[in-house]
Amino acid sequence: AAWNVADIQPASTVAIFGLGAVGLAVAEGARARGASKIIGIDINPDKFQLGREAGISEFINPKESDKAVHERVMEITEGGVEYSFECAGSIEALREAFLSTNSGVGVTVMLGVHASPQLLPIHPMELFQGRSITASVFGGFKPKTQLPFFITQCLQGLLNLDLFISHQLPFHDINEAMQLLHQGKALRCLLHL
Repeated sequence: AAWNVADIQPASTVAIFGLGAVGLAVAEGARARGASKIIGIDINPDKFQLGREAGISEFINPKESDKAVHERVMEITEGGVEYSFECAGSIEALREAFLSTNSGVGVTVMLGVHASPQLLPIHPMELFQGRSITASVFGGFKPKTQLPFFITQCLQGLLNLDLFISHQLPFHDINEAMQLLHQGKALRCLLHL
């Protein structure tokens, strides 16, 4: 999504709402694209260390302040980010992500899967401020044409895939792996045959 959907430009600012595997993948992509400031937002501070490894420099825990997250992002960036990504599957996070962008140039990308369909919490007049919103599945990745480039980026150390593997288990423990993922105790599990 950082490459294909948002087309993050060097020296830009980015906010990522939700630091699970999708959010960390966005952080890796933003770092590789040369973002100057990446802000990670999550209610679980245990995710901040992995976020640092992915290139996130600032963190916001919405539970630790009375201020709205978008107000804190505006303070940190002195006006908002160029790119924000909603990776939590939360309509409230989507609203905050949208409001965290800079008027005139802000792009919000919705990547989180929402459990039940809801209307977007955006007033049409807010779009006239120059902000835009889009959504993506799999970050717009095109395996046939982009996989060789992606592999090269990984082999050159520009992308850190090891960051995403939190557990390694024998294949016969696949049910345990699925349970860890479902409970949010694992980022991604690698199964050995």
